Amino acid sequence: FPRLAVYNNVEGWQNMQFWGRSEFALEFGDYEVAITVPADHIMEATGTLQNEKEVLTKTQRKRYEKARNTFDNPVLIVTQEEAEIAEKGKSTGTKTWKFKADRVRDFAFATSRKYIWDAMAVNVNGKTVMATSMYPKEGNPLWEEHSTRAVATTLIEYSKLTFDYPYIKAVSVHSERQGMEYPMICFNFGRPNADGSYSDRTKKGMLGVIIHEVGHNFFPMIVNSDERQWTWMDEGLNSFVEILAELVYDPELFATNPTKEITRYMAGDQSNLSPIMSQGDYVKQFGPNAYTKPAAGLYMLRQTIMGPELFDYAFRTYAKRWMFKHPTPEDFFRSMQDASGMDLDWFFRGWFYTTDVTDIGIKEVKLLYLTDKPNEKMRTLKEKYKRYFNSLGDLVYITDNKEDANPNAMDAYADGKEVPAYIYAVEFEKPGGLVMPIIVELTYADGTSMRETYPAQIWMRNDTSVKRVFASAKEVVSIVVDPDFETADVDTSNNNWPRKASTKFDTFKKKMKN
Repeated sequence: FPRLAVYNNVEGWQNMQFWGRSEFALEFGDYEVAITVPADHIMEATGTLQNEKEVLTKTQRKRYEKARNTFDNPVLIVTQEEAEIAEKGKSTGTKTWKFKADRVRDFAFATSRKYIWDAMAVNVNGKTVMATSMYPKEGNPLWEEHSTRAVATTLIEYSKLTFDYPYIKAVSVHSERQGMEYPMICFNFGRPNADGSYSDRTKKGMLGVIIHEVGHNFFPMIVNSDERQWTWMDEGLNSFVEILAELVYDPELFATNPTKEITRYMAGDQSNLSPIMSQGDYVKQFGPNAYTKPAAGLYMLRQTIMGPELFDYAFRTYAKRWMFKHPTPEDFFRSMQDASGMDLDWFFRGWFYTTDVTDIGIKEVKLLYLTDKPNEKMRTLKEKYKRYFNSLGDLVYITDNKEDANPNAMDAYADGKEVPAYIYAVEFEKPGGLVMPIIVELTYADGTSMRETYPAQIWMRNDTSVKRVFASAKEVVSIVVDPDFETADVDTSNNNWPRKASTKFDTFKKKMKN
């Protein structure tokens, strides 16, 4: 139907054509819609149904009223038995369904005599929102078991990280292959085998698409970014929150490490990669570019760089600021920084504006020793600044010359405290272009371990290598950089000391990469 083009105060009119990939830039509006269909059809649509008594039976209204007060399990409004009976016939009469929706950017509906219909109430911070599903018998038992529950989880978890869901409902409609979103209603694939059995893969795919498409109510249906120009602002942000909601719904099924999984894409042929900040029609690998890389970056920002508490506060601030408005990427970047009080320019510049990769490794490890013998450089300084050094008294030095070692050099100053028996000078290198924190795990000879995390600012004075000294009473037997794959490091062959021997498979992978 005819639409009003978006006009925003940053770029003016958005009149880019739709070429089938980068989706929509839409303005908000109020809708009053009347749809006439065969009398035996069931319908759901964007907005509030205005004429329940005219289109629903007394039994259906009674069941829906029960659903409005049931928060633990879905209530069937139309049962499978009733749907199967309905699909065998064909009504000659009609019904007109009337819906009213305010402040939505689009309108969609679904209608069929085949639909099973269930619903349940969801408590969103004291407000009741309806989670609803419509599906044919071919969707069962998978849909009856999971669809509406997944809708409810999505509404709760997304509201925690953004704002309280402002609409009255969210509807999941079964489709055989499609996943597509509209305000308050979306269409989702996922169908069991003919005998009703289904694999974890089918279940995971169905749950993933439902959570994702319902999540689009938040991005971009309410935080109304320009999908035509910046696909990642809705798909990427939505995919990120989807990860968190999925982990709540089924942590075992959705166990994941997005920052590890994205490395295969990032380590690929650079001629096939584009920065996230690219218009979607010109991107070769659209899915990773607009969905998974932005989501992985935000996951890293939350879990590793900012921490969940600070990240969540900043992310909520952005979402609340830009409800029912048209944010640009800069609005997102600014909100995340000023709400958190953190300088994140280095992260957004590298992750969103370039195709650089993370590669941080261990260049060299030196064992150092305590000594009471100054080296030549120190002797020169002591001679030059004799009065100053004389005022300091006897000094203890560190050397890499084992012959000068004196393990008792600090005994006079220890004052009963443990003197480090092992001192390691570790030089870290950064062959990759991205700046990232350095996460280091030291494992000792007794089997214990210790972790240190150095923020990204460690690279401020030297962008290629930095050094850190570790002192311990215990011998270090191994050092690992990024042991849990938190920073999307594309080459872990340099992450270990002692260096691990390359396998034939490692050689093959490197050959294929080049």
